[in-house]
Amino acid sequence: MQKSVVSPHSICTMKFIVSSSSLLKQLQHIAGVINANTVLPILEDFLFEVEKNKLTVVATDLETVMRVQLDIEAKDSGKVCIPAKILIDSLKNIPDQPLTFNIDKNFGVEITSDNGKYKVMGENPDNFPKEPAADDTSSFKMTASALITAINKTLFATSNDDLRPAMTGVFFELDKKGVQFVATDAHRLVRYKRKDVAAPKGENFIVPRKPLNLLKAAIPANDDEITLSYNSNHLFVKHGTTQMSCRLIDARFPDYKVVIPSDNPYRLTVNKADFQGALRRVSVFSNKSTNQVALSISGSELQLAAQDVDFSFEGNERMKCQYNGEDIVIAFNARFLIEMLNATDSDEVNLELSTPTKAGLIKPSEQDDNEELLMLVMPLMLNQ
Repeated sequence: MQKSVVSPHSICTMKFIVSSSSLLKQLQHIAGVINANTVLPILEDFLFEVEKNKLTVVATDLETVMRVQLDIEAKDSGKVCIPAKILIDSLKNIPDQPLTFNIDKNFGVEITSDNGKYKVMGENPDNFPKEPAADDTSSFKMTASALITAINKTLFATSNDDLRPAMTGVFFELDKKGVQFVATDAHRLVRYKRKDVAAPKGENFIVPRKPLNLLKAAIPANDDEITLSYNSNHLFVKHGTTQMSCRLIDARFPDYKVVIPSDNPYRLTVNKADFQGALRRVSVFSNKSTNQVALSISGSELQLAAQDVDFSFEGNERMKCQYNGEDIVIAFNARFLIEMLNATDSDEVNLELSTPTKAGLIKPSEQDDNEELLMLVMPLMLNQ
């Protein structure tokens, strides 16, 4: 007589119910961590951890770890790894409703909606990489909006050159009087200072570009308080139910202070929007490899000129300005100037110049008492 055998796939080891839209929203916050082509297949998964009506979801690329937490209905606790791409793709197409997740002992995942049933093969959570431990950390606090502002004002100036790893991230320079964020790619430099943030002691570290981009997307720019903790290898950021940790860049940041000119005597003041518009229009006609636009400043007139000799393209514009200094012709990469102007909030900007071969400084004409933005851009050789 045959015994009735229960299929192992039907034994449920964990079950929970979660809102489809809130799950999708949280997963989208952390999905950016996952690389398209990973070394280990398990890195294409989210780790789901269920305990006491709370679901924690973790994503990692071995360098950066992000975790979010949300409320669910669950009697059990347990863990499972679920492939990220198919889960997000399916949730995007399911209208807002409660979803029931059933996980069997072979990590098969069955998702039940109001009128559908979907199955996907999960993986053993024991194979998911362990997170770095937050040992021996120092910490400081700042508002979410201050951190997002600091990221937005510096990240664009980081370098893409992996041969110079120190320049591929943002340099955090801490002390009791404030925190400075510095980025440079050797052609331009941005230093953004916050005086309303105090760190326990003078220390510094370099945070890679990717985790800062992820933070920018995951954290709302509001007055919520964020805790940043760090040790010699990692940075840990905590905001409400979102947490991130990332490996710091192990390299020496260049001595940026020596390149900032202490005395640029000529001062040009222009309307930011007008200047940016003129740069955009004129740079269309510039050489595509240099984006060179020459600025001729004389009295209260600024002329912008670009040309691409290979194609006989040429663009010229003139605009009003306030200028204090000797007549000068100086050339810059227009794309750099446009990006730097994007980082300033004031209606007018000041350019401080000295000679056509020395770095120019760009500063907002008005700044908040608690912040200070300084940007430096190297000129291009004229007629190249």
